[in-house]
Amino acid sequence: MTPTVGFAGMTHLGICSSVAVAARGFPTVCFDADPGLIADLRNGRPPVIEPDLPEMLAGNRESLRFTSEAGDLASCDIVYISADVPTDEAGESDLTAIDALIADVIRHLSPKAILVVLCQVPPGFVRALPMPGERLFYQVETLIFGRAIERATTPERFIVGCAEAGRPLPAAYLTLLEAFGCPILSMRYESAELTKIAINCFLVASVSATNSLAEICEHIGADWSEMVPALRLDKRIGKHAYLSPGLGIAGGNLERDLATVRRLAQENATDGGVVAAWVENSRHRRDWVARILARELPAADRASVVAILGLAYKANTHSIKNSPAVALVNDLRGRRVRVFDPVVSAAVVPGAEPAQSAIDAMNGADALALMTPWQEFQDIEIPQIARAMKGRLVIDPYGVLDGAVVAKCGLDYFSLGVPPRRAGDQEDPANRKI
Repeated sequence: MTPTVGFAGMTHLGICSSVAVAARGFPTVCFDADPGLIADLRNGRPPVIEPDLPEMLAGNRESLRFTSEAGDLASCDIVYISADVPTDEAGESDLTAIDALIADVIRHLSPKAILVVLCQVPPGFVRALPMPGERLFYQVETLIFGRAIERATTPERFIVGCAEAGRPLPAAYLTLLEAFGCPILSMRYESAELTKIAINCFLVASVSATNSLAEICEHIGADWSEMVPALRLDKRIGKHAYLSPGLGIAGGNLERDLATVRRLAQENATDGGVVAAWVENSRHRRDWVARILARELPAADRASVVAILGLAYKANTHSIKNSPAVALVNDLRGRRVRVFDPVVSAAVVPGAEPAQSAIDAMNGADALALMTPWQEFQDIEIPQIARAMKGRLVIDPYGVLDGAVVAKCGLDYFSLGVPPRRAGDQEDPANRKI
């Protein structure tokens, strides 16, 4: 018999996870206490931006039942707690709403239903819940903003926390997980809770090493992109390692895990110094664009206009949590700043001038910073940028544009991991130190 699966909490996590389950043919009940949100989802209008999500909602409409009544979860064999957990600026989680949601769901569960905590919680959280261990599980979520549907529909593996690691999973739960055709790793609750944190810590370690070395490249004449293939061929690093320079960590999830590790280290008198170093490295890298602007476009020129393309912390998402672009706008208070993002409204950065398009933002600008690598920015013709701008400074952290062409068009070009190219430069910047 095919189990019915419920999801409590229709935030980014719940929406993307529920459509993936429905796509595997399971009757899926999607609960959220917000009637307006439920109405939007019924009409195929998700509140989050994810590639393929609208199509997934439309294509699996028959398997999805959206409801604002918690009592409708009583028909489910498995219920996931799938609301996103908010974090503050320091990365600390606020579990108040999750505690209340779990209490409400437990009241409506059928006597044999399984409860699975899918949202991220600190080690020790699940074992303390008032549910029998044979019906209570923790499942590690590994969604990525901008790739959530891909990750939810084709997971690499399932990591399941159990009261007793050696106990077989209930038949209904096993049927659901096996439908995705990936490895299932069972372990005790605390191990699973910490595995999620460990995954992100290893990612942050790669991010920090990449950013530190890429910044050195910018000053000594090396080119990080030339080094990456050599690193990927080292089996200790691997072909899938995160080796793309960036502006520090953002989005909230990684920051939360670092805050958790620092707290656990302090509580248990273990060494969390490396985590503190990662946090400091991230803050330094976030301000990379501001440092270039301060050097290349002195603040004394208050009439200068800085055009910023992109406010989301990464492409294919609406999230601005700890966004380097938003931080940059705040750093530029007192200057004229004109912003455009294809998804995020300029209203989130008071004081900035909204633009109607990318070209509108850069018209007459003295400097241009491409802060989010949206595809539509990659499609802009570089000569058009040169004609639109008054100044000649282009800062492109993620390499959206071809730096050689930018310089040929009479603009100064700065990108992560490589020395700058100056206007009209015919010399390979790797042969010049700064």
